[in-house]
Amino acid sequence: MKPLSYTQINIYQSCPLCYKLQYIDGLKPKDKWYFSFGTTLHLCAEYFFKVGVPPPPSLDELLQFYEQSWLSEGYESAEEEARYRDYGREILSKFWEIHHADFRVPVAVERRFYMDIEGVKLRGLMDRVDKLDSGGLSIVDYKTNQKLFTRDDLEANLQLTLYQLAAEQTWQLPVERLTLYHLRSNTPCSCAPRSKAQLEEARHLVLEVAENIAAQRFPAIENQYCPCDFAEHCPYYKQELVPELKETDILRGMAVDEAVEQYVALQSQIKELQLKFEDLRQMIISSCQAEGLNRVYGREHAITYKLVEKAGFSQDEVRALLESEGLWNRVLSLDQAKLKELITDETVARDIRHKLEALRRVISSSPRLWVRRLIEEE
Repeated sequence: MKPLSYTQINIYQSCPLCYKLQYIDGLKPKDKWYFSFGTTLHLCAEYFFKVGVPPPPSLDELLQFYEQSWLSEGYESAEEEARYRDYGREILSKFWEIHHADFRVPVAVERRFYMDIEGVKLRGLMDRVDKLDSGGLSIVDYKTNQKLFTRDDLEANLQLTLYQLAAEQTWQLPVERLTLYHLRSNTPCSCAPRSKAQLEEARHLVLEVAENIAAQRFPAIENQYCPCDFAEHCPYYKQELVPELKETDILRGMAVDEAVEQYVALQSQIKELQLKFEDLRQMIISSCQAEGLNRVYGREHAITYKLVEKAGFSQDEVRALLESEGLWNRVLSLDQAKLKELITDETVARDIRHKLEALRRVISSSPRLWVRRLIEEE
């Protein structure tokens, strides 16, 4: 198996079929502006920090590099592209202002790594690794998400966990801080490093995903990103997108779209009828209870009313009896079927079986109605 990356693992977790279509079948996703925008800003952050010795590039140099590195793919219009281009300049100007004054050369910038987890190869690219005054490492990953990251976002971020594994293996130093750097607001969102248990959980996750890929388990799973760029291959969406499937006859010449609409219409009618049915049922029950009747008559039908009781056992009472006789392990929990077997089991003392039978109680009751055609009675 080829080395896995965080992105591949993340896509497989979201939808195994999407992973297969992209990384095994080789389908290419569509260009999107937010990928182009994010990549451009990542390149600029790398350019700013990737110097041998201070000082870092000047603001003019940074903005000039930004213009040279600008990616245009995925924008829907020239106006949208121009708007984000201006927005990117604002972000980088603030980024330079924050970081140039107390600039320190990082331990690594855009550091590529390869890691082995019980035979599974894992690869990745760490945006930035800093050395803290304490001697430990700080991992920084740049993001261009719209919203600022919450504590839950940081704690659940698998990418940071895998980067911690890689950094500690590469430099043999403890990671003391994990950061998602929110570029839009130039806000570092940091948390403590992962525990040994969390790192071990991440290793198991990598192994599980690798095992599923090797076993060719690629079910389609709906998620918040649906439909993806490969919707025509997805069992949830392809019937809508593939014309010949949309026109398929499934029942006596009925097309799929017509069958769907009829099904929904009938389902709505059933719900309305069920409500009316329940209202009438309650009216008949209330009338029988109020008048003391067990049967009411219509012109062609009669309806019989009875209160049906369900017998059962109280768990506390049964346990108190059976534990004292060493029989509770035969039941373990209140399983009605096992209790009935116990009552008829002749190997159990008769007095215990009689006591157990005496514990039977009415645990619920519900009114029932039976319909009968009057002509049948005649």
